[in-house]
Amino acid sequence: MKRAYYSNSIQQFLLETEVSILGHLTTNHSNRKLEELQINAWIKQIQILKTQLESFTGKVYFEFAIPRMGKRVDNIIIINDIVFVVEFKVGDGGYEKHAIEQVIDYTIDLKNFHEGSHHLSLVPLLVATNASITKEYLFS
Repeated sequence: MKRAYYSNSIQQFLLETEVSILGHLTTNHSNRKLEELQINAWIKQIQILKTQLESFTGKVYFEFAIPRMGKRVDNIIIINDIVFVVEFKVGDGGYEKHAIEQVIDYTIDLKNFHEGSHHLSLVPLLVATNASITKEYLFS
């Protein structure tokens, strides 16, 4: 069983075309009907991650399955021994409580149910693509 719809080194991810990455994601998406909203969300995630990961080495995963939980995290990014658990809310203008709880739950589930995560540092990240950055969001 593939754990993620797409996985690669960050370097290869940066070199690969958006169309190719999207092809991997759509090919491996088999759980339900693939909607245009999901495709557009993946495109935005790819674009954002390509700009933000330019100076890093590590691994990137899209739609990573959490063992035993039946849930999928939008992205897992591993840099050194740090696992970033990234949940995107494409088009959202704020950091809603339910979204914060969702990414924290994913992080806890990975820590508890994914053997490879037991001894690593996990960092939950919520990306609301239309939110403004203020101290209120960074420190609440």
